[in-house]
Formats: sequence, structure tokens, C-alpha cells
Amino acid sequence: MSAITTHVLDISSGRPAEAVPIVLEHKRAGAWVEVGRGSTDADGRLRTLLPSGAPLERGLYRITFDTGAYFAATGVDGFYPEASVVFEVRADREHYHVPLLLSPYGYSTYRGS
Repeated sequence: MSAITTHVLDISSGRPAEAVPIVLEHKRAGAWVEVGRGSTDADGRLRTLLPSGAPLERGLYRITFDTGAYFAATGVDGFYPEASVVFEVRADREHYHVPLLLSPYGYSTYRGS
């Protein structure tokens, strides 16, 4: 099944990052076009970023995590107001899982499974 999913872990608290607003964009003709959005659940997951029935097309995608909103809601001063991850979908029938490990002064990402 083709999908784009994510999981945000707050490594400073050792807990999932709940209610992080996220936007997914696809680069088309040189411009970023929004194709999905949502927020993480209590487990820090957003189980689908593509709307139901929307095809996963090959190309460049960008996930933007509104880390500033998350840190404001948790009463933490963070350095990065957002974290953006650009990645390439090369096969339209795969699952792309893009987790974010987050702290107030840094973040990291990787291709998950």
C-alpha cells in the first residue's frame, strides 16, 4: 500500500509529541503544492498524510512540522519554529515513513519502515 506517514518523538521528554501540526507538499512545475495536512495523535503519529484515495506520485515531497506550535503548547522555548524535511518518492507503490526526533534545540530524521 502506498502511503506517507510520520511519527514525532520529543527526545527531551522521552515522550511522543502530540498535536504537532504537519503539512505535506509535492513539488510540481517548480512550485510547492499542498497535498495533505494533519496533526499527530497521542502516540505522536500521523498515520496518513495523503487524503483518502489520493494517488502517491513520484517526485519531491516536503513535510513541514510546526514545532513552534508544539513547543508553545508545552511551555518550552524552542530554537526551531519549524522543521522541514524534503525527500524523493521514487516508487509510487511504497510506504514512506518519515519520523522526526525532536528537542528544543535540534532535530533529526530518517527513513523509517
